[in-house]
Amino acid sequence: MGNIFGKKKRSRVTEQDKAVLQLKQQRDKLKQYQKKVTLQMEKERQLAKQLLKDGKKEKALLLLKKKRFQEQLLDKTENQMSNLERMVQDIEFAQIEMKVIEGLKVGNDCLKKMHEVLSIDEVERIMDETHDAIEYQRQIDDILAGSLTQEDEDAVLAELEAITQGDVDVELPEVPDEQLPEVPEQEEPEREKEKVKKKPERELLAL
Repeated sequence: MGNIFGKKKRSRVTEQDKAVLQLKQQRDKLKQYQKKVTLQMEKERQLAKQLLKDGKKEKALLLLKKKRFQEQLLDKTENQMSNLERMVQDIEFAQIEMKVIEGLKVGNDCLKKMHEVLSIDEVERIMDETHDAIEYQRQIDDILAGSLTQEDEDAVLAELEAITQGDVDVELPEVPDEQLPEVPEQEEPEREKEKVKKKPERELLAL
């Protein structure tokens, strides 16, 4: 049927992980062995006491010799456990170092690509253009600043201060205090008479 279910996923368990697991299993077995031997030694010690009470000194002496031999075995297993623990720690630390090195490698590759895109010459060119643009803007600011007189500068500052304080008043044109002359009432009939006189004259001209 072929790869009907697709490709198998790559296992994330490395050889180092397998080695660490085996070492920890061996360590656990040694711990179990130590526990078993310790219990056995305590039983034999109690039995040796009972044999001494019963007057069986020779048998009690044999049990104590056996107990001493088991103590020596425990010391050896303790050294073996220390070696296993040290080996596990070394492997785990080596794995951490490998990850750090891989991270450094990725970082170095990224920096190299960035350096290829942005070379030293390119950086110097950008810095020069930036310096020129700043200098050009400064010259414009100097020109604009020099186009106003000191009196203008003071007026601008005063207006700014007034706006800040909210005391800006709109100046309106002054209204004259003098009263306008009054029109005499008698002049109105005379104007009406003049209009009546001019009307016939216009009519005659039209004929």
